[in-house]
Amino acid sequence: MDMLTRYSALGFGSGQIGFGRRCGVVVVDFQRSLTDPAFPMGGGARIDASVEATARLLAPARAAGLPVASCVTGYSSARDALRWKIADVENWILGTPGCEFDPRILDPAYDTQVIKRAPSIFFQTGVSSFFTQEGVDTVIVTGCATSGCIRASVIDAFSHGFRVIIPEECVGDHDPQTHAANLGDMGRRYADVLPLGEVLAHLESLPQAA
Repeated sequence: MDMLTRYSALGFGSGQIGFGRRCGVVVVDFQRSLTDPAFPMGGGARIDASVEATARLLAPARAAGLPVASCVTGYSSARDALRWKIADVENWILGTPGCEFDPRILDPAYDTQVIKRAPSIFFQTGVSSFFTQEGVDTVIVTGCATSGCIRASVIDAFSHGFRVIIPEECVGDHDPQTHAANLGDMGRRYADVLPLGEVLAHLESLPQAA
């Protein structure tokens, strides 16, 4: 028996979590150092597609008045940075182009903008308190990379007691194998992994904000 069959037999991934009363959206690390091909780790077909898909999702979310929290990972200096095993951290310095939000997804007049230091958008940032204040019980997770900061954010959202929804097309990773493996594993344990169309249908069914 292979492991996927064994997981299924043990009940992993059984049932759907579903949408709750009110959604909030997190947009994780769509910053230029990761989305702009001018940077060593920037861009790529899978990342670019996830940015475009997230832009599509954000339009009806904002129209419905749902809270959106967008983050970059950034540090005041190289000395301030955590001990990442990633050389590209040199492009994650606040005030430099690599730490700018990708303009395709940020609405600076609407989104709550967050600077995080660790993989999860929830770790020591106040996003959980903001969502609780907004009456959110369901977190829609978008951004990159699936195998790192997305996974960390999903686990933290789950740990805070939120329902977690991952629109499959709205998360990206440079490595298609780790993307698929992590997406599958999160779907077995912590979240509903749904087609973008299904999430859009839910968001577009909501009343428009006044």
